[in-house]
Amino acid sequence: MKIEKNIPAQSLCDLTISNLSVWFTDVEVLKNISINFKKNKVNCIIGPSGSGKSTLLRSLNRINDDVHKIKTSGTIHFNNENILQKNQDVTKLRKNIGMVFQSPCVFPKSISENVTFGIQQHRKLSKAEKTSIVEQNLKRVSLWPEVHTRLHQSGNILSIGQQQRLCIARTLAVQPKIILMDEPTSSLDPLSTRAIENLMITLKETYTVILVTHDINQAKRVSDHVFFICNGELIEEGAKNHFFNAPQREETKEYLKDEACIC
Repeated sequence: MKIEKNIPAQSLCDLTISNLSVWFTDVEVLKNISINFKKNKVNCIIGPSGSGKSTLLRSLNRINDDVHKIKTSGTIHFNNENILQKNQDVTKLRKNIGMVFQSPCVFPKSISENVTFGIQQHRKLSKAEKTSIVEQNLKRVSLWPEVHTRLHQSGNILSIGQQQRLCIARTLAVQPKIILMDEPTSSLDPLSTRAIENLMITLKETYTVILVTHDINQAKRVSDHVFFICNGELIEEGAKNHFFNAPQREETKEYLKDEACIC
């Protein structure tokens, strides 16, 4: 299938996919996907349920490795290295390519311990470093004013929206280069959703963000570049304004009209 692209001149991220196909047992979930992600942008992946969006996202830091009978072909290059090679240091990879999941994954630890949990897997921290890292990253996700007097209380006392921001703070603490977000607001109320969306827009100043969302309106609000995936194939991609205002493929037009997939 010919893929429609409308790509303005802009910096490419150090993360590229070439001819990626993924099978679960005998089912081909992704079919010959090639993508150049855009640096310091919100790269948004949209498409109907079951189209392969999350499988694609989880391929970018090898989380799919744990899926039974998975088979992958093609390449994913990060910093000019194919991360699908068998000798890839997956722990190091996941430090550089962080992940925020659909539902908050708060550990049964204090708020401060949740923030430092990831980075302590990579190096020892002094008490002063821990204090600084906790404050810095909670401020970055606009959670500090709400929790600074409760840092030693369990992270589970927080609201779902606060827990998701806490998980983002934990991801930021390990200083990744790229942040993957898999429908991070799907379980949140509108106020918390807007807080996370505003945070994504701020984060792209420092990071490259790759977002999977089922919400077309959210993609319109936060994305810079959009990738439309249907039935495991990349149908069309483009800069946000052109993608939503002047889509080229009939499949894209139909999906944007009423979220029906005719692929």
